[in-house]
Amino acid sequence: MAKESARNEGPILALNSGSSSLKFGIYRPGATDEQPLLTGSADGIGRDNGSFHIHSSDGKPILQRDCIHESQSDALNTLAAAIREHTESTPVAVGHRVVHGGPNLYEHQIITPQVLDQLRSATHFAPLHIPQALSLIAAAQSIFPSAPQFACFDDAFHQTMPEIASHFPLPQRYFDEGIRRYGFHGISYESLAHHFGAKLPKRAIFAHLGNGSSLCALRNGISIDTTMGLTPTGGIPMGTRSGDLDPGVILYLLRNEKLGADSLEDLLNHQSGLFAVSSGESDVKTLEERVRAGDTKACLALDIFAVSVRKQIGAYMALLGGVDLLVFTGGIGEHSSLIRSAATHGLDSLGLTRDKIQIVPTQEEQQIARRCREIMINTFP
Repeated sequence: MAKESARNEGPILALNSGSSSLKFGIYRPGATDEQPLLTGSADGIGRDNGSFHIHSSDGKPILQRDCIHESQSDALNTLAAAIREHTESTPVAVGHRVVHGGPNLYEHQIITPQVLDQLRSATHFAPLHIPQALSLIAAAQSIFPSAPQFACFDDAFHQTMPEIASHFPLPQRYFDEGIRRYGFHGISYESLAHHFGAKLPKRAIFAHLGNGSSLCALRNGISIDTTMGLTPTGGIPMGTRSGDLDPGVILYLLRNEKLGADSLEDLLNHQSGLFAVSSGESDVKTLEERVRAGDTKACLALDIFAVSVRKQIGAYMALLGGVDLLVFTGGIGEHSSLIRSAATHGLDSLGLTRDKIQIVPTQEEQQIARRCREIMINTFP
C-alpha cells in the first residue's frame, strides 16, 4: 500500500500528440493542483525544419535546438533522453491525449490490451489519428515499461450532449453503428472548465481556435453542443480542413473529379480551409501580414474564418438563451486580436458585451495529468 501511495505522488508524463508536433509536460502534485516540472514540445515532426525545446518549472528555457524527427515516437525518444538528463526521477505514469476512441471508448481510462484492441477496431472512425496514437502508446510502453499508460479521450467531455445534438438526420441504423456527433478539443474544454471552477456561469461558450478549431456551448458547466462532428474535419473552416460542406460537394467530387476515398480525405484535411482560400497559407499570423500588405486572398480567407466563428457564437447564444461568458483559447484564440475582434463584431447588439469575453490559455497537458492522477488514486489507492 505504501508503495502504491508513493507511486500516486510521483511525476506524470503527459503527451499531447498533434499532426506534426508532440507537446509534453511532467507534473507532480502540488498543494492544490498539478505542478509542472518540465514542459515543452517537439515541433515540425516529419519536416526538415523541426525543433525541440524544454522549459523548467518557472517557465525558463533549459533546452532549445533544431531537431529533425521522423515521427512522434522518434520525438519521444529525444524527450526520454532529456528527462533522464534534466530530472531525478522517471515518470510513474504516462497520459496520452487520444483524439478519437470510436463508439465504445469515451471515458478517460488506464490502457489495457482490451483498450488497445478496441482502439484498433475503431481505426476507421479516425484513420488519421488512431494509428498515430497507437504507435505513440507502443513507443511509450517500450521506453517506460513499468509506468501504467492512460488514455484521455478528446471526445469524452462531449458525452453529456443530448441526442438532439449528437444525432445526425440519417437512418437510425447509422446512429446505432456509431455515426454521430462526437466533438473534440474536449481536454482543452475540460481545462477551461477547471480554470473557472465554481465561478463558471450558467451559459458559456468556449472557442478553441488554432490550426484545428471548434466551439462548444456549455450549460451549467457541461457540453450541450459542439461544432466538430464524427471527425475533427467537421465544423467551422480551419487551417487546412474544410469544416462542414454541402454533401452535394462531396458527391460532385466523387462523380465528376473521380476522387477516391484517400484523395478526398487528403483534400478535406490537408488542402482546404485557410490554406485553400489563401492559395497556400494556413498560418494566421502570416495571413495577417499579407492582409496588411493588401493581399485580397488572405483577407478573404481570414474573413471566411472569422465570420464562421461569429455565426457559430450567435447560434450558440440562441441555443443557450443568451451568454454569460465567451472564452477564446488556442493559438489563434489567444494571440489574434484581429480574429477575436472580427468574430465578435456586432454581437454586442445580442447581449455579448466586452466584459463577458475572456482569453484563457488552454492547459491540455496539465489537464491530462489531473485526469491520470485521479484514475491512479482510484485504481491504486
